[in-house]
Amino acid sequence: MTRHTYPCPVRWSDMDAYGVVNNVSLLRFLEEARVDFIFRLAPTRGDAFFRGGSVVVEHRIRYLNQLVHRHEPVDVEMWVSGLTSARVTVDCLIKDGEKVYASASTVMAAFDYEKGRPRRISEAEHAFFEKYLG
Repeated sequence: MTRHTYPCPVRWSDMDAYGVVNNVSLLRFLEEARVDFIFRLAPTRGDAFFRGGSVVVEHRIRYLNQLVHRHEPVDVEMWVSGLTSARVTVDCLIKDGEKVYASASTVMAAFDYEKGRPRRISEAEHAFFEKYLG
């Protein structure tokens, strides 16, 4: 199975009053990694899923360890765990080596913004995501 790893910077502003990276910041890390995954690795810039339209349907995050500010980026490792005719599920680990700070899952649905309704995943989009299915 192919995985995509995004080195995500940890910013000072990501910390909360308790000195740890805030749960909302971890959600932003996942968003940054997901956008990097789809836009950067798409067959043509932005052609896989975002250009055709998509929406986030669900996020699940399990916080496992506290992450504090540091100068080194944290890795967000991603792969596709589910793929249907209209949805893709992307699983992630926010980690540093063997230490996992959070595990997450995001479900995205293909969406036609002009028509205001769900759409089917195109063959090109399916082929892109299938490479990361595992």
